[in-house]
Amino acid sequence: MNSASRSLYRTGLFVMLFAAVFTVGCKKKVTPAPPAQPAAPPPARPTVTLQANPATINNGGSSTLSWNSTDATQLSIDPGVGAVNAQGSTKVSPTDSTTYTITATGPGGSASATAAVSVNAPAAPPPAQPTESLDQIWAREVQDAYFDTDKADIRADARTALGQTAEFLKAHPTVKATIEGHCDERGSTEYNLGLGDRRAAAVKAYLVSLGVSASQLTTVSFGKEKPFCPEHGEPCWQQNRRGHFVKAN
Repeated sequence: MNSASRSLYRTGLFVMLFAAVFTVGCKKKVTPAPPAQPAAPPPARPTVTLQANPATINNGGSSTLSWNSTDATQLSIDPGVGAVNAQGSTKVSPTDSTTYTITATGPGGSASATAAVSVNAPAAPPPAQPTESLDQIWAREVQDAYFDTDKADIRADARTALGQTAEFLKAHPTVKATIEGHCDERGSTEYNLGLGDRRAAAVKAYLVSLGVSASQLTTVSFGKEKPFCPEHGEPCWQQNRRGHFVKAN
């Protein structure tokens, strides 16, 4: 190769190198894409609590429900309470044992909680007492009046007995009573019939003075003819000196 050819060859290489450098230097720069933004976290799930104080009540009593919640937009308590705020309290008076449920909802879902209120059953009424008959009440409430020897005066113990008898007769105005006058065995039949009559009359008069209607009372004397105690001596004679009541209807 002669000198001219080598000169042209060098010139061509120089031109090609210059063109390559120029092309690389003029190439447009590419802007890198911005980094991807992280995804937003999901909404928080609601939380809720519910308490009942006291948890046990008597029939007719009340309990207080208290609650608290987070991340909820709607809350409701069943049964019977309905929509409520995010936190608060309310009184309930169930008639039977009841479990209350609070439900909280929000963008993140829902949650619930429960609280039970137990209601004590009312005490069973006492068993009905058997009803006494009028004769049973008579036997318990009507008391005889006792007398001293040869006397027809109403003594202190007789006033107490006759006061109880009067209360019965006034409480039962349709009941009629016969007052029997009795004596001990001493003395004649005629004397004791008269004494027994005075004793029966004295008992009737005292009952009337206490408010008993005279129409409820009749009198009769048996003297010494119907003794309550057949033995002899003062303990037995005292039992026979009395004004005795017999239910007449």
